[in-house]
Amino acid sequence: MYELNESSFDPITFVLTGIPGMESSHIWISVPFCLMYITAVFGNSVLLFVIIVERSLHEPMYLFLAMLAVADLMLSTTTVPKMLAIFWFSAREISFDACITQMFFTHFSFIVESSVLLAMAFDRYVAICDPLRYSSTLTPSVIGKIAVTAVVRGFCIMFPPIFLLKRLPYCGHNVMPHTYCEHMGIARLACADIKANIWYGLTTALLSSGLDVVLIAVSYALILRTVFRLPSPEARLKTLSTCGSHLCVILMFYVPAFFSFLTHRFGHHIPSHVHILLANLYVVVPPMLNPIVYGVRTRQIRERVVRLFCPTGECSCPGWGSRC
Repeated sequence: MYELNESSFDPITFVLTGIPGMESSHIWISVPFCLMYITAVFGNSVLLFVIIVERSLHEPMYLFLAMLAVADLMLSTTTVPKMLAIFWFSAREISFDACITQMFFTHFSFIVESSVLLAMAFDRYVAICDPLRYSSTLTPSVIGKIAVTAVVRGFCIMFPPIFLLKRLPYCGHNVMPHTYCEHMGIARLACADIKANIWYGLTTALLSSGLDVVLIAVSYALILRTVFRLPSPEARLKTLSTCGSHLCVILMFYVPAFFSFLTHRFGHHIPSHVHILLANLYVVVPPMLNPIVYGVRTRQIRERVVRLFCPTGECSCPGWGSRC
């Protein structure tokens, strides 16, 4: 029997079970998640390093990429190591305060990343639809204010749930069918009314990330309208290819996240292992893909990365020519 705080009925520890019904496959499931996490950490770290040290990359688009890399590192590192510890070592216990902390930084990172994706969509909109005003619109001051706004926004949204969760009695309920701590996953263990948690989570999700999705969709719709008016078929194809890859990563970020969010509230008939698997995807797949889609596909970054790993220029790079 897990030890309880008898005065408040708050559990001293929560128990994360991993993926319900798939315990025997945890070792095999851990392999792709471990590889994706290593790729995400390596890719985002290299991208961040290159943007910091190369002064020529201190432009709005690349500064937004650096912000995205920081958010990706925080999102994946907050969740995946604990997930792998559960899969490999059955380290299922997590203290109540550590669980609240993990919940805060998981959702905080998601909100910051959503804000950065919106800023990047706006950046692309101005660059393609109004290029003459690009440098006067996205000044260093504006970029700094966007970064601060993203952080403050995430903090303001995620600070109240700490107290919404700490006020609840848990009556000894401490087993959570998940690989990391989420707001509603914790709240559902309480033996009290959690309507305030439900309505707060629903409202903030719709008014923050939900609004971001709508504005990103509007930005790309306006971009596509401008692209289809380009006289050159080659220019249209190139821009469509870039926008298509961006939209795929954006969908991989938002679809599993909103599926997980809505399942907590409305999807009681959805198998729990499907819910948990998809909830795990949005914390590791986009951080793995973002450095590839936004970084490697960008010529300036690709050239600096090649120069970093191959200073003499003698490396063979298939698909990039005989030499880098």
